[in-house]
Amino acid sequence: MCTTCGCSPAAAHHHEHDHGHQPDQPQRTTRISIEEDLLAKNNRLAAFNRALFKEKNILVLNLVSSPGSGKTSLLERTLHDLSGRYRCAVIEGDQQTDNDARRIAATGVPVRQINTGAGCHLDAHMVMHATESFDLDNLDILFIENVGNLVCPAAFDLGEAHKVVVLSVTEGEDKPLKYPQMFHNSGLMLLNKVDLLPHLSFDLAQCKEYAGRVSHNLAILEVSATTGQGLEAWYRWLEKELGK
Repeated sequence: MCTTCGCSPAAAHHHEHDHGHQPDQPQRTTRISIEEDLLAKNNRLAAFNRALFKEKNILVLNLVSSPGSGKTSLLERTLHDLSGRYRCAVIEGDQQTDNDARRIAATGVPVRQINTGAGCHLDAHMVMHATESFDLDNLDILFIENVGNLVCPAAFDLGEAHKVVVLSVTEGEDKPLKYPQMFHNSGLMLLNKVDLLPHLSFDLAQCKEYAGRVSHNLAILEVSATTGQGLEAWYRWLEKELGK
Protein backbone atom coordinates (compact mmCIF):
# COMPACT_ATOMS: atom_id res chain seq x y z
CA MET A 1 0.00 0.00 0.00
CA CYS A 2 1.17 3.53 -0.72
CA THR A 3 2.49 4.64 2.66
CA THR A 4 1.53 8.25 1.93
CA CYS A 5 -2.16 7.81 1.19
CA GLY A 6 -3.09 4.14 0.72
CA CYS A 7 -4.70 4.94 -2.60
CA SER A 8 -4.72 1.88 -4.76
CA PRO A 9 -4.92 -1.88 -4.33
CA ALA A 10 -2.86 -2.16 -7.51
CA ALA A 11 -0.14 -0.03 -5.94
CA ALA A 12 -0.18 -2.25 -2.88
CA HIS A 13 0.32 -5.30 -5.07
CA HIS A 14 3.15 -3.64 -6.94
CA HIS A 15 5.31 -3.43 -3.82
CA GLU A 16 4.77 -7.02 -2.75
CA HIS A 17 7.02 -9.06 -4.99
CA ASP A 18 8.04 -12.61 -4.09
CA HIS A 19 11.77 -12.56 -3.35
CA GLY A 20 11.94 -16.14 -2.12
CA HIS A 21 10.44 -15.46 1.31
CA GLN A 22 7.10 -16.67 2.57
CA PRO A 23 4.51 -13.93 2.05
CA ASP A 24 3.28 -12.19 5.16
CA GLN A 25 -0.39 -12.91 4.50
CA PRO A 26 -1.83 -11.43 7.73
CA GLN A 27 0.10 -8.19 7.15
CA ARG A 28 -1.08 -7.97 3.55
CA THR A 29 -4.66 -8.64 4.58
CA THR A 30 -4.41 -5.89 7.20
CA ARG A 31 -3.09 -3.44 4.63
CA ILE A 32 -5.91 -4.14 2.21
CA SER A 33 -8.46 -3.87 5.02
CA ILE A 34 -7.10 -0.47 6.09
CA GLU A 35 -7.11 0.72 2.49
CA GLU A 36 -10.69 -0.41 1.95
CA ASP A 37 -11.76 1.32 5.17
CA LEU A 38 -10.01 4.51 4.04
CA LEU A 39 -11.78 4.58 0.68
CA ALA A 40 -15.13 3.63 2.22
CA LYS A 41 -14.89 6.52 4.69
CA ASN A 42 -13.92 8.90 1.91
CA ASN A 43 -16.85 7.75 -0.23
CA ARG A 44 -19.30 8.35 2.63
CA LEU A 45 -18.02 11.90 3.07
CA ALA A 46 -18.06 12.43 -0.70
CA ALA A 47 -21.72 11.41 -0.75
CA PHE A 48 -22.40 13.98 1.98
CA ASN A 49 -20.59 16.66 -0.05
CA ARG A 50 -22.45 15.73 -3.23
CA ALA A 51 -25.82 15.94 -1.49
CA LEU A 52 -24.92 19.35 -0.08
CA PHE A 53 -23.78 20.66 -3.46
CA LYS A 54 -26.96 19.37 -5.07
CA GLU A 55 -29.09 21.02 -2.40
CA LYS A 56 -27.28 24.33 -3.00
CA ASN A 57 -27.42 23.86 -6.79
CA ILE A 58 -23.64 24.27 -7.19
CA LEU A 59 -21.68 22.76 -10.07
CA VAL A 60 -18.51 21.30 -8.55
CA LEU A 61 -15.58 20.35 -10.76
CA ASN A 62 -12.41 18.54 -9.70
CA LEU A 63 -9.54 19.76 -11.90
CA VAL A 64 -6.80 17.13 -12.15
CA SER A 65 -3.56 16.90 -14.11
CA SER A 66 0.17 16.35 -14.02
CA PRO A 67 2.28 19.19 -12.59
CA GLY A 68 2.91 21.87 -15.20
CA SER A 69 -0.14 21.20 -17.39
CA GLY A 70 -1.33 24.79 -17.02
CA LYS A 71 -4.29 24.11 -14.71
CA THR A 72 -3.85 27.30 -12.71
CA SER A 73 -3.35 29.51 -15.76
CA LEU A 74 -6.43 27.97 -17.37
CA LEU A 75 -8.40 28.53 -14.19
CA GLU A 76 -7.23 32.15 -13.94
CA ARG A 77 -8.35 32.83 -17.52
CA THR A 78 -11.66 31.05 -16.94
CA LEU A 79 -12.44 33.04 -13.79
CA HIS A 80 -11.56 36.30 -15.52
CA ASP A 81 -13.75 35.53 -18.54
CA LEU A 82 -16.69 34.32 -16.43
CA SER A 83 -16.59 37.29 -14.08
CA GLY A 84 -20.08 38.76 -13.85
CA ARG A 85 -21.60 35.72 -15.54
CA TYR A 86 -21.30 33.15 -12.74
CA ARG A 87 -20.51 33.26 -9.04
CA CYS A 88 -17.40 31.14 -8.55
CA ALA A 89 -15.12 29.95 -5.77
CA VAL A 90 -11.95 27.87 -5.75
CA ILE A 91 -10.35 25.29 -3.48
CA GLU A 92 -6.61 25.11 -4.17
CA GLY A 93 -4.75 21.91 -3.34
CA ASP A 94 -0.95 21.79 -3.16
CA GLN A 95 1.57 19.95 -1.03
CA GLN A 96 3.24 23.23 -0.03
CA THR A 97 2.98 27.03 -0.61
CA ASP A 98 -0.01 29.23 -1.33
CA ASN A 99 1.39 30.49 -4.64
CA ASP A 100 -1.54 29.30 -6.75
CA ALA A 101 -4.11 30.48 -4.21
CA ARG A 102 -2.61 33.98 -4.34
CA ARG A 103 -2.86 33.95 -8.13
CA ILE A 104 -6.52 32.94 -7.92
CA ALA A 105 -7.25 35.50 -5.20
CA ALA A 106 -5.99 38.21 -7.57
CA THR A 107 -8.97 37.47 -9.82
CA GLY A 108 -11.29 38.56 -7.01
CA VAL A 109 -12.78 35.10 -6.56
CA PRO A 110 -13.04 33.56 -3.06
CA VAL A 111 -10.35 30.91 -2.60
CA ARG A 112 -9.35 28.47 0.13
CA GLN A 113 -5.90 26.89 0.20
CA ILE A 114 -5.36 23.29 1.34
CA ASN A 115 -1.77 22.14 1.86
CA THR A 116 -1.52 18.36 1.98
CA GLY A 117 2.11 18.14 3.16
CA ALA A 118 3.33 14.69 2.16
CA GLY A 119 -0.13 13.79 0.83
CA CYS A 120 -0.50 13.44 -2.93
CA HIS A 121 -4.22 14.26 -3.30
CA LEU A 122 -7.20 16.00 -1.77
CA ASP A 123 -9.90 13.94 -0.09
CA ALA A 124 -13.58 14.47 0.68
CA HIS A 125 -12.94 15.39 4.31
CA MET A 126 -10.58 18.22 3.33
CA VAL A 127 -13.10 19.54 0.83
CA MET A 128 -15.94 19.33 3.33
CA HIS A 129 -14.08 21.60 5.76
CA ALA A 130 -12.81 23.93 3.04
CA THR A 131 -16.36 24.68 1.91
CA GLU A 132 -17.07 26.18 5.34
CA SER A 133 -15.14 29.23 4.11
CA PHE A 134 -17.70 29.96 1.39
CA ASP A 135 -21.26 31.23 1.25
CA LEU A 136 -22.68 28.22 -0.57
CA ASP A 137 -26.03 29.94 -1.05
CA ASN A 138 -24.31 32.43 -3.35
CA LEU A 139 -22.25 30.14 -5.55
CA ASP A 140 -22.82 28.74 -9.03
CA ILE A 141 -19.52 26.94 -9.64
CA LEU A 142 -16.92 25.57 -7.25
CA PHE A 143 -13.61 24.66 -8.89
CA ILE A 144 -11.36 22.29 -6.95
CA GLU A 145 -7.78 22.39 -8.23
CA ASN A 146 -6.30 19.11 -7.05
CA VAL A 147 -2.66 18.33 -6.33
CA GLY A 148 -0.69 17.79 -9.56
CA ASN A 149 -0.78 14.00 -9.85
CA LEU A 150 -2.45 11.62 -12.32
CA VAL A 151 -2.47 8.62 -9.96
CA CYS A 152 -3.84 9.16 -6.44
CA PRO A 153 -6.56 11.77 -7.16
CA ALA A 154 -8.19 9.31 -9.59
CA ALA A 155 -9.26 7.06 -6.71
CA PHE A 156 -10.67 9.73 -4.41
CA ASP A 157 -14.19 11.04 -4.95
CA LEU A 158 -14.59 14.55 -3.52
CA GLY A 159 -18.32 14.87 -4.18
CA GLU A 160 -17.74 16.60 -7.52
CA ALA A 161 -20.04 16.46 -10.52
CA HIS A 162 -17.07 15.68 -12.78
CA LYS A 163 -13.35 15.28 -12.81
CA VAL A 164 -11.89 17.49 -15.53
CA VAL A 165 -8.48 16.25 -16.60
CA VAL A 166 -6.12 18.82 -18.10
CA LEU A 167 -3.48 17.44 -20.45
CA SER A 168 -0.90 19.75 -21.97
CA VAL A 169 0.39 19.12 -25.48
CA THR A 170 3.88 19.55 -24.00
CA GLU A 171 3.33 16.17 -22.34
CA GLY A 172 3.26 12.78 -24.07
CA GLU A 173 0.22 11.86 -26.14
CA ASP A 174 0.21 8.44 -24.47
CA LYS A 175 -0.70 9.82 -21.03
CA PRO A 176 -4.27 8.39 -21.26
CA LEU A 177 -2.81 4.90 -21.71
CA LYS A 178 -0.26 5.35 -18.93
CA TYR A 179 -2.82 6.66 -16.43
CA PRO A 180 -6.08 5.04 -17.57
CA GLN A 181 -7.96 5.29 -14.28
CA MET A 182 -7.74 9.07 -14.25
CA PHE A 183 -8.92 9.47 -17.83
CA HIS A 184 -11.61 6.82 -17.39
CA ASN A 185 -12.96 8.57 -14.30
CA SER A 186 -13.03 12.02 -15.91
CA GLY A 187 -15.98 13.54 -17.74
CA LEU A 188 -13.95 16.01 -19.78
CA MET A 189 -10.39 16.29 -21.05
CA LEU A 190 -9.05 19.76 -21.78
CA LEU A 191 -6.10 19.55 -24.19
CA ASN A 192 -4.25 22.67 -23.15
CA LYS A 193 -1.49 24.76 -24.76
CA VAL A 194 -2.63 23.90 -28.30
CA ASP A 195 -1.09 27.20 -29.46
CA LEU A 196 2.27 25.43 -29.10
CA LEU A 197 1.41 22.57 -31.49
CA PRO A 198 3.31 24.05 -34.46
CA HIS A 199 6.50 23.88 -32.39
CA LEU A 200 6.02 20.33 -31.06
CA SER A 201 5.88 16.77 -32.34
CA PHE A 202 2.77 16.02 -30.25
CA ASP A 203 0.32 13.81 -32.20
CA LEU A 204 -3.09 15.33 -31.43
CA ALA A 205 -5.13 12.71 -33.27
CA GLN A 206 -3.23 9.87 -31.61
CA CYS A 207 -3.78 11.37 -28.17
CA LYS A 208 -7.53 11.60 -28.78
CA GLU A 209 -7.58 8.03 -30.05
CA TYR A 210 -5.78 6.82 -26.92
CA ALA A 211 -8.23 8.73 -24.72
CA GLY A 212 -11.15 7.18 -26.61
CA ARG A 213 -9.76 3.71 -25.94
CA VAL A 214 -9.77 4.40 -22.21
CA SER A 215 -13.22 6.00 -22.11
CA HIS A 216 -15.80 6.22 -24.89
CA ASN A 217 -17.67 8.83 -22.85
CA LEU A 218 -14.80 11.28 -22.37
CA ALA A 219 -15.52 14.65 -23.99
CA ILE A 220 -12.43 16.38 -25.40
CA LEU A 221 -11.87 20.09 -25.99
CA GLU A 222 -8.77 21.77 -27.42
CA VAL A 223 -7.90 24.97 -25.55
CA SER A 224 -5.20 27.53 -24.92
CA ALA A 225 -5.19 29.58 -21.75
CA THR A 226 -2.67 31.92 -23.40
CA THR A 227 -4.50 32.78 -26.64
CA GLY A 228 -8.06 31.93 -25.59
CA GLN A 229 -8.44 29.37 -28.36
CA GLY A 230 -11.28 26.94 -27.65
CA LEU A 231 -12.31 28.57 -24.39
CA GLU A 232 -15.81 29.48 -25.59
CA ALA A 233 -16.46 25.77 -26.12
CA TRP A 234 -15.28 25.17 -22.53
CA TYR A 235 -17.64 27.88 -21.28
CA ARG A 236 -20.54 26.40 -23.26
CA TRP A 237 -19.77 23.04 -21.64
CA LEU A 238 -19.94 24.69 -18.21
CA GLU A 239 -23.24 26.38 -19.12
CA LYS A 240 -24.70 23.06 -20.22
CA GLU A 241 -23.61 21.35 -17.01
CA LEU A 242 -25.10 24.18 -14.92
CA GLY A 243 -28.42 23.65 -16.65
CA LYS A 244 -28.68 19.99 -15.73
